[in-house]
Amino acid sequence: MTAACVKTEGKNMECVIKHFSELSRDELFEIYKLRVAVFVVEQQSPYPEVDDADPVAYHIWFKDQEGILAYARVLPAHTVCETVSIGRIIAVKRRCGLGTKIVAEAIRVAEEMFGAETITITAQTYAKEFYEKSGFVQCSAEYLDAGVPHIKMIRKKK
Repeated sequence: MTAACVKTEGKNMECVIKHFSELSRDELFEIYKLRVAVFVVEQQSPYPEVDDADPVAYHIWFKDQEGILAYARVLPAHTVCETVSIGRIIAVKRRCGLGTKIVAEAIRVAEEMFGAETITITAQTYAKEFYEKSGFVQCSAEYLDAGVPHIKMIRKKK
């Protein structure tokens, strides 16, 4: 399923929403390449980035002619959290609104595809304020995940 194009920085940006089973080999390769570059290499956190949750997820990304600009995955309840969850959130260009847009789209997909009333994220602690702007509230103490400080946050449907 492909959503309508939106404009960013004077370019057309397309939103793509696909279940894992619909991804092409090239799309999956580009997604994994980006996730490993950010979550493993950039953050110097060796952990199994490709996991068993991917095959049940909806994968959402904004792209332009140059490739993926932002990415997130939406998981059904009881996959990695008790509730529907959003994770692997990436904005390639930071501090220009793409992160906010991909989170908003992931919330929409969680509510529409999975009927989510509550959405959980396991956020890196430094990003707490960013997620609070999208309606998430902290619901756990800080903990380490692959050596990186995280907190659990939830968002209730309004």
